[in-house]
Amino acid sequence: MTLQFGFPLTLGQVAPDFEAETTEGSIRFSAWARESWVVIFSHPRDFTPVCTTELGEAARLKPEFDKRGVKVIGLSVDPVDRHAAWAEDIRQTQGYALNFPMIADPSRHVSQLYGMIHPEADPSVTVRTVYVLDPARKVRLTLTYPPSTGRNFLEVLRVIDSLQLTDRHKVATPVNWEKGGRAIIVPSLSDEDAAQRFPQGWQADRPYLRWVDVAE
Repeated sequence: MTLQFGFPLTLGQVAPDFEAETTEGSIRFSAWARESWVVIFSHPRDFTPVCTTELGEAARLKPEFDKRGVKVIGLSVDPVDRHAAWAEDIRQTQGYALNFPMIADPSRHVSQLYGMIHPEADPSVTVRTVYVLDPARKVRLTLTYPPSTGRNFLEVLRVIDSLQLTDRHKVATPVNWEKGGRAIIVPSLSDEDAAQRFPQGWQADRPYLRWVDVAE
């Protein structure tokens, strides 16, 4: 049988719905996600060393995701029973127990829907993909990491902070922005409209580069 490979999801695309078995029982993704932000990230297989550290870090940071109204869900092509055994290894070696669901995808159904299998890499396992979805299930961030490099979940949190801020205000965030830092008024907002939106004023280095402090 020839495997069919999906294309990775792209920014602005609505992430497909699916049903799956997880370490927390059967889910329909749309019902599980409800109207939350979601981070969904895939692992090549269970008992891989880099992913073991990543899952421990995601578990450690779950309170930070919770503060932002973000649900986290992992995926691996192995079955649920192997996920359960791996979860115990994660607890013992990383000091944090798995506290979010892990999708079991032995059929590769979800992996193919989400373009997480790249035939040029290895057609039998998922690549290490991260998607951030907004409450409408639209893709707002895509990342694909090489097997040898662990993912940076602090960067994922930083991007979520930026997305949530820029969704609330007509701003963008500059290079190396951190929560609480100055933002940039988007060029599509005229000075007249900006004065209504930002009565505190702003600093203009150029007509198109207007810095503003935005209350969280």
